[in-house]
Amino acid sequence: MYKLLIRPILFYFDPENVHHFTFSVLKFINKIPFVSRLIRLYFQFEDKALERQLFGFTFKNPVGLAAGFDKNAVLYNELSHFGFGFIEIGTVTPRAQKGNPKKRLFRLKSDKGIINRMGFNNKGVEAAILELKKGNKNVIIGGNIGKNTDTLLEDYTRDYLECFNDLHPYVDYFVLNVSCPNVGSHAKLSDKDYLEELISEIKKANNEFENQKPILLKIAPDLNTLQLDEIIELVATTKIDGIIATNTSVSREGLKASNKRLDAIGNGGLSGKPIKEQSTKVIKYLAEKSNKAFPIIGVGGIHSAEDALEKLNAGADLIQIYTGFIYEGPKLIKRINKAILNQ
Repeated sequence: MYKLLIRPILFYFDPENVHHFTFSVLKFINKIPFVSRLIRLYFQFEDKALERQLFGFTFKNPVGLAAGFDKNAVLYNELSHFGFGFIEIGTVTPRAQKGNPKKRLFRLKSDKGIINRMGFNNKGVEAAILELKKGNKNVIIGGNIGKNTDTLLEDYTRDYLECFNDLHPYVDYFVLNVSCPNVGSHAKLSDKDYLEELISEIKKANNEFENQKPILLKIAPDLNTLQLDEIIELVATTKIDGIIATNTSVSREGLKASNKRLDAIGNGGLSGKPIKEQSTKVIKYLAEKSNKAFPIIGVGGIHSAEDALEKLNAGADLIQIYTGFIYEGPKLIKRINKAILNQ
């Protein structure tokens, strides 16, 4: 029903407006008695064999929702009813910011992709904490953190530390988002020496808490093998807990969308089906070259159960969906979990 009826209607309107409208609808219908229960009965698929032990947690299944969908932690409870094993909020920055000027979110329907240059638009860490405090958390929550756009180079680490320390009591794991192509001074965020410094400071802060939280690094799909070798070395040196592979891409290779359309859209990060193969290649390279030395969360272009299995077989321990969730609908989670169980 989603792809035949609901999606065509939603795709008729501006994608960012549809996103906010969908949030409002899900909030509203979940307040109606028994609706949440009916959603769980229809969409969730549970089996002990789907459970994954990772980072000291028991994930009820390996299918998560990637960061960027619930930036401000306002809908994680409602989204959990669809059967996600974990949900990642953010990217959260210390202070609220509007992000880049609109229009900044574009569908590539013929490619089953999305280009965005949102620019870390969010209400700030304090707003996210308020939402996390009032929710009845019944799913593992990750906190994806970043810096404010106007933060000076010398203060980047301070921004990450502020988000980390403030969010620490309210999320289960952290993701350092250093690979989004829609933020300024991207070069510094991808510099190996700076990443060693950033991770070292975050780990020091983590050690100050009684209950330490897993820390992961989210990397781009556009890294070459030398850069991926540096990532493997970085994990070994810093003892960070894992990698999320991958973020959105700046590449436009192989798209069905016309050059005229792409020129009109301009810059931004590409997600969805077009980056599936490259994301899988990155996962496979990291897993094989490191001899599976660290956990990997695979994300990028998962639109079917087969896509999900491909990521897992390449070396991912868990997976996340985002664009596939928008294009294929919430039943994708159930289809993936059934396929995992049956393989």
